[in-house]
Amino acid sequence: MVQCRDSIGRFGVHAPILWRKLHGYLYPDAMTQTIVSSPAAVSLGTVEDMRKRIRSKSKLKGRQPEDTAVLEVQALIGQGPHPRELLIEYLHKLNDHFRCLHDRHLVALAKQMRIGMVEVFEVATFYHHFEVLRGDEQPAAMTVRVCDGLSCEMAGAQDLLARLPAILGRDDVRVIPAPCIGRCEQAPAAVVDQNPVPFATPERVAAAVQTWAGKHPAAAKDASFDAAAHCEKPVSPAHADVQVAPAYVGLQVYLAQGGYQLAAALAQGKQDGESVVKAMEDSGLRGLGGAGFPAGRKWRIVRDQPAPKLMAVNIDEGEPGTFKDRTYLERDPHRFLEGMLVAAQVVGIDACYIYLRDEYHGCRAILEQEIAALQANPPCPLPTIYLRRGAGAYICGEESAMIESIEGKRGEPRMRPPYIAQVGLFGRPTLEHNFETLYWVRDIVQKGPQWFSSFGRNGRKGLRSFSVSGRVKYPGVKLAPAGISLRELVDEYCGGMAQGHSLYAYLPGGASGGILPASMADIALDFDTLQPHGCFIGSAAVIVLGHQDKARDAALNMMRFFSHESCGQCTPCRVGTDKAATLMQAAHWDHQTLEDLNVVMTDASICGLGQAAPNPVRCVQKYFPQEVA
Repeated sequence: MVQCRDSIGRFGVHAPILWRKLHGYLYPDAMTQTIVSSPAAVSLGTVEDMRKRIRSKSKLKGRQPEDTAVLEVQALIGQGPHPRELLIEYLHKLNDHFRCLHDRHLVALAKQMRIGMVEVFEVATFYHHFEVLRGDEQPAAMTVRVCDGLSCEMAGAQDLLARLPAILGRDDVRVIPAPCIGRCEQAPAAVVDQNPVPFATPERVAAAVQTWAGKHPAAAKDASFDAAAHCEKPVSPAHADVQVAPAYVGLQVYLAQGGYQLAAALAQGKQDGESVVKAMEDSGLRGLGGAGFPAGRKWRIVRDQPAPKLMAVNIDEGEPGTFKDRTYLERDPHRFLEGMLVAAQVVGIDACYIYLRDEYHGCRAILEQEIAALQANPPCPLPTIYLRRGAGAYICGEESAMIESIEGKRGEPRMRPPYIAQVGLFGRPTLEHNFETLYWVRDIVQKGPQWFSSFGRNGRKGLRSFSVSGRVKYPGVKLAPAGISLRELVDEYCGGMAQGHSLYAYLPGGASGGILPASMADIALDFDTLQPHGCFIGSAAVIVLGHQDKARDAALNMMRFFSHESCGQCTPCRVGTDKAATLMQAAHWDHQTLEDLNVVMTDASICGLGQAAPNPVRCVQKYFPQEVA
C-alpha cells in the first residue's frame, strides 16, 4: 500500500482505507460490495441500487407536494411549460381563485415550475396583495381596503376604518388599511375586493358588501375623448359625474378619429424615424413619471444599443397623490398604445412589457380587451406585447425594481451601473417609459413639437398633468402649463380652496417631493424649479393642506408609508424610515437624531425611496419649526 501524501496524508490512514470510508459515506448501498485496492475492482452497487438513487434524487427536497394541490394548480395555470418570469402571474391566478395563497399550492407551484420552494415563498411574501395561509387556515370571504394615504386621511379615512367593522357586523369580512390606491380625487376611497368605492361612507361600503359587489364594473367603449382638447382645462369630471368605470375610446372609434395613422406611416416608410426623434427632442418632452429625463435623448441612447431590445412601460403609479395615468388610461387607451408602437418602431424594439399596478382592475380589463382587438386587426406590424400585473409594491415604480418584478422576482432595485438602457429586462437593452410620456407622442408628432412647447408660464415650456387633491374645491387631473404656480393652479383650475379652509401648505410632488408653506405658493411648478427649496415636482402629484391641517402630520403619514413600502434590501432605508417614523410621533422632535438618520438614508440608500424619504422631514424642520419645536 502507498502511504497518503500531502493533504490526505494528514489523516494518517492509507489511501484505500480513506477511499473506502468516503465511498461508504457517499454511496452507503455500495458498501455491500467488495472493495479492493485496485480501482478497476471497485463496484458501485447493483443496477437496482443505482435506479433507487436516481429516483430519490429526482424528488424535491423538503416538503412534498400533495396530489390534490398539484391538480388544483394545474387547473389554473395549465400543464406547462411554465416560464420562470410568469411566477407572479401564476400567483395572481391562485390568489384570485382561492382568495389567498395556501402554502400547499405554493409547494405544488414550485414543482410545476421546477424551481425551489424558497423562490416561490420569497416572492409570494414580498408583495402586499398576496396573503399566504398555512395548513387549514381560511381566508376572509371578502376584503375591504380603506385607503389611508394623506388625501384620504384628511377626508376621514381613519374614522371610516374605525366604524366599518361594527357597521358591517360580519366576521367573514376583513377591513384593513391600504396605502394610496390611486383615487385621491375621490377621497376617502375604499375597495371592496376589486370594486372601488369613491367618496366612501360606511353606508356605501356596507351596500357593496351586502350585495357581494366585489368585481370591478365593465366600461363601455363608445366614448369620444381628445386629450388635446383639455389643454389648460380640468380633465377629471366634476364630483357629481364621477364614475368607477367611465366609457372609453375603443379601437374602432379611435381608428375613425385618425388613430394609428402615424404608426402605419412609420411602418410603410412614409414617415422618417429620425424626424420623430427630432420632434420629441424639439418639444422638450421629459419623462413624466418623475425622473424628468429627456424622452428624445433616451430614444437615441437605446436605439444605438445592440439588438434584441425591449421596452418596459411603467404604469405602477404608486406615488401617493398621483392618479393622472389612471385618468387617461381609463378613457383613451389607444393613444398610449400608439405612442408605444411609435417608440418601438423608431428605437427597434422587439417586445413591449406593460407593467400595470394591481389596484387598477378596470384598466387591466380595458388593456386586455383592446390589445387583443389591436392584435386581431393590426394597423401595422406589431411587436410582441405582454401585460404584466403588479402585486402591491410601491418600490416597483422604481425602474429597475419594476424590471425585477416583470421577471417574476422580488421587486428590489438594482445597483447601477450598468443602466437598464444597456442591461435591462432579461439582460437586454431596455427602453423604459412612464405611461404619460408615451401618451403624448402622437399629438407631439402630428401637431408639431411647437404645439407642446408653446404652453408654459414663468419661462417654462410644455404641459403638465397635475393630480390635485386635498383641501381644494374641485380636485382632479388638471392639464396646465408647465411653470404654473400652486396659487394659480388652485385658483384657476380647482375653484379655489374648499369651503372653510385657507391655504396653509402643499406637497408639490407626492410623498417624496417635500412640503412647502403657503408663503411659497408662487414658485413655478416644473422640473428643476423646486430643488433649491428642498423639493421636486416628481409626478406632479399636488396635495393641498388647509389651515386646520399640520405639516408634521403630513410628514408622519408619508414616513409611515415609506417604512411600509421599503423593500428591505438596504439597511439605511429599512431601518431609517421605521426609526424616523417612531421619532416623529414625539411632541418635540429630536432634530439631531432625525438629521443623522436623514444623512444616512440620503447617502447610503440604494434607490430613490430611501434617498428622498427625508425630504418631508427636512421641510417641516425648515419651514414649519413651530410645529415641532
